[in-house]
Amino acid sequence: MSFIEFESVYKRYTAGEIIIPAVDGVSFEIEEGEFCLIVGASGAGKSTVLNMLGGMDSCDDGKIRVAGRLINNLSKNDLINYRRYDVGFVFQFYNLVPNLTALENVELASQISKKALNPRKVLEKVGLRERMDNFPSQLSGGEQQRVSIARALAKNPKLLLCDEPTGALDYRTGKQILRLLQRTCRETGTTVVVITHNQALAGMADRIITMRSGRVIQIAVNDHPVSVDLLEW
Repeated sequence: MSFIEFESVYKRYTAGEIIIPAVDGVSFEIEEGEFCLIVGASGAGKSTVLNMLGGMDSCDDGKIRVAGRLINNLSKNDLINYRRYDVGFVFQFYNLVPNLTALENVELASQISKKALNPRKVLEKVGLRERMDNFPSQLSGGEQQRVSIARALAKNPKLLLCDEPTGALDYRTGKQILRLLQRTCRETGTTVVVITHNQALAGMADRIITMRSGRVIQIAVNDHPVSVDLLEW
């Protein structure tokens, strides 16, 4: 059994009498400890897949399993605990609390986890030893994203979900963030799933799932992922 399993998953939205299939019979597997990219253009269904995997949205049909648990059948309380303890989220626009320092933002996440890591040590690990007492407005975009990653990692999650984590960053800073995510996956064994529109990133991943119009059109396994430093786009 794979760590993550999507089995014929559907998600539909309605607009008046029109039914829009956001996710249309998606099936794939991701192994524990893999760095996986879900790639596709805007509207391909990537974010919907990520939201269902993270327990922030539900599917209409199909099965979603994580570590053997059927996520789409969890009770409301079990779903809250799944999001709280098992999943770390990294968003495109950081979602930091503006009136809390970098350290306090990370501490906020660590307080809700049973097996949290030391917030100071996590911030040091992402290269923010000297910026812990700064507020988000005093940090660059890349530094804010690193706080966001530290906040997710402080929960010590089994699964790290990243929604276009470099979308608001310049090329150089984006590379730094991707390097950090790749290193985190390799050093901690955390399963990392990143959604992106950038096909050029495929070389860094263990598994690449390509989506179009709500469907998976290709799944590729990369036996020899390369460092982010070797990629250009």
